[in-house]
Amino acid sequence: MTFRPNGIVTLTTDFGIDDAYVAIMKGVLLSIAHHAMIVDYTHGIAPGNVVEAAYLLRSGYRYFPNGTVHVVVVDPGVGSNRRAIALQTPEATFVGPDNGVFSLIVEDARRDWNGQLHMIELTEPRFWLPTISATFHGRDVFAPTAAHILNGTSFGALGQPVTALTPANRTTPQLLDSGVLMGRIVHIDRFGNCITNITQEHLFEHQIGPTLVLEIIDQQLNGLFRTYADGPVGIPMCLIGSSGHLEIAVCNGHAAQYLGVDIGDKLRVRAAEDTGPRHE
Repeated sequence: MTFRPNGIVTLTTDFGIDDAYVAIMKGVLLSIAHHAMIVDYTHGIAPGNVVEAAYLLRSGYRYFPNGTVHVVVVDPGVGSNRRAIALQTPEATFVGPDNGVFSLIVEDARRDWNGQLHMIELTEPRFWLPTISATFHGRDVFAPTAAHILNGTSFGALGQPVTALTPANRTTPQLLDSGVLMGRIVHIDRFGNCITNITQEHLFEHQIGPTLVLEIIDQQLNGLFRTYADGPVGIPMCLIGSSGHLEIAVCNGHAAQYLGVDIGDKLRVRAAEDTGPRHE
């Protein structure tokens, strides 16, 4: 497995853009890797929401060129005994906390790269800043580590191998005995679309077709639409979005506000009952 850094590094955080945290991380990156091309992936993750970070990372990292380094700092356990880690596939490297943000990357590696995945705990302080704050590892550990990777530092020199990571809670839907898929909302975009952790592959695997029934709170939605514009104006509908995940949307409206739901809320999806004629 050969990873060759291309100079691109992405930043995914829950810092927002009102404070200087993101700019400080960029300053550290550029101080060590002067040639770095920094891409703001997103800084709008809900504070501490590891599941949302895992979903958004998976939704877009494949669209970057091979050799990109992805830094993720959604780290409610910063300063605790949670590990600082890095993962490397043949195409990308990921740096951040071991709290579940990379759980979907591990799933993808098993499927797409035949398990070609190296994982290490970052244990070599010589690749960090000289002084480590207990509350800002994005600046002191993750950004400098990523910069050294961009400069060609050997992945193995950064720390010790690990064989398993901390999983994220609720990243995978559950199949109930009744054949119902229990899922959750993992992201609400700026249009109010509610993206769930149920994918098109999950629906196919469990034989839930386009006439599905989705239940959330006290609402029931029927069927899959192809696009936002195909649905009735002002009424919630289901569709498969660009990330391949099942979404709840409202044409010309805000689905989350309409339904009164938020990230983490549960939903159920099942196949529609056959109401056609029966033959004895």
